[in-house]
Amino acid sequence: MNKLWKFFPWILAAVISITLVAILLKAYVLVEIPLSILLILRILSVLLLLVLAFRKRSLTTWILVAMIAGAEFGYDLPSTGAKLQFLSDIFLRLIKTIIAPLLFSTLVVGIAGHADIKQIGRMGWKSLLYFEIISTLALFIGLLAINLSKAGVGITLPPVTDTSAVTAIKAQSTRDFILHIFPENIARAIFEGQILQIVVFSLIFGFAVAMVREKQRGPIIRFCESLAETMFKFTNIVMYYAPVAVFAAISYTVGHMGLDVLVNLFKLLATLYVALLAFVLFVLIPVALIFRIPIRQFAKAVSEPATIAFATSNSESALPSAMEMMERFGISRKIVAFVIPTGYSFNLDGTTLYLSLATIFVAQAAGIHLPLDRQIVICFTLMLTSKGVAGVSRAALVILMGTAVSFGLPVEPVVMILGIDVLMDMARTSVNVVGNCLATAVIARTEKEFDEKAALDFRSE
Repeated sequence: MNKLWKFFPWILAAVISITLVAILLKAYVLVEIPLSILLILRILSVLLLLVLAFRKRSLTTWILVAMIAGAEFGYDLPSTGAKLQFLSDIFLRLIKTIIAPLLFSTLVVGIAGHADIKQIGRMGWKSLLYFEIISTLALFIGLLAINLSKAGVGITLPPVTDTSAVTAIKAQSTRDFILHIFPENIARAIFEGQILQIVVFSLIFGFAVAMVREKQRGPIIRFCESLAETMFKFTNIVMYYAPVAVFAAISYTVGHMGLDVLVNLFKLLATLYVALLAFVLFVLIPVALIFRIPIRQFAKAVSEPATIAFATSNSESALPSAMEMMERFGISRKIVAFVIPTGYSFNLDGTTLYLSLATIFVAQAAGIHLPLDRQIVICFTLMLTSKGVAGVSRAALVILMGTAVSFGLPVEPVVMILGIDVLMDMARTSVNVVGNCLATAVIARTEKEFDEKAALDFRSE
């Protein structure tokens, strides 16, 4: 059996290659291939991918295989595939339950745990200012990228019968919108999924906790830390259902709209990777040059934590490696210990870029025109709502869902994005880690605690 498994990757690659060549030959009418042969090749490819998923036992692999299997199912059995939406709706409901407790706990811990002005002092303000400037640039690069590529334009969503929520939000004036930001009843805000109101309440609550004595502050922070960890585990449990949701979502989408919709999804994926590359080239590298950070040695230092983050789609898994590498890179432990954990709540460059891009994609897919001022409002909303979720795989999906609901956008395109979210999560998580490592080096340089010699002599082991 082990000998057979050694040859399995070659068998899988060969079957998939033959299947793709046959599909292309048939599509361009170069060779007449019977439909039954194409069907057998496609089903055989899916079965082999399922074997791979069983052997790998990886959620990432299962989600990718579920996407391919869902597309095949929706294409071959469109009427059945179109009836599977309820399976993806289960996943959406579970994700929505995470939004309020996750945002509340992470924001309160982020503020109350690090907002002692007397202790943080100058370094704290520099860090927060740097985080917000870089995150804002990331948001607007994502906004520019999706408006240029228009990856969501051309998708025809199934008709939505209940448009009351969308109509209500469109009817709001600027005064009503500003007033709507502030909660009058936090329980009602949680029930209605009003993410802006939850964020405002959490921010004020966090600052209030930071102002009380340690005797009262400690239990609240410990409770919020426990709640955050519990919600992270809750998210992980829900994500085990993700392959089923992806299969159902893609089957439903392809059954309703055909395979053309997949072109838009891969266009979105390409847009994100190009936007992230542009962010690294035109933001992170210039920042490193301005603050005289040795780029070649820095790249060596962040290669390990960035690779871990890419492979696991989880920033938190790269935290120990990132802290160790930054100390070896010549940054004092006290700066590393403060800036990197704080950055995990306030400096999610890849995630914020993705969220601005994905939110506009949702609007484009729904055929909703968002004027520039509305897009800017969404960006500044995301600047708040994206905080504190870097440690959870695909947790940006939670924020994207909440933002879409808050601004009256349909959730169907969000389910479509889920099919390729794992591929996007890998890239944006890596950029999160690299951005936090660079932030540490920048703050160390401004505090005159950057060891130039150690940085220049850095060598990966």
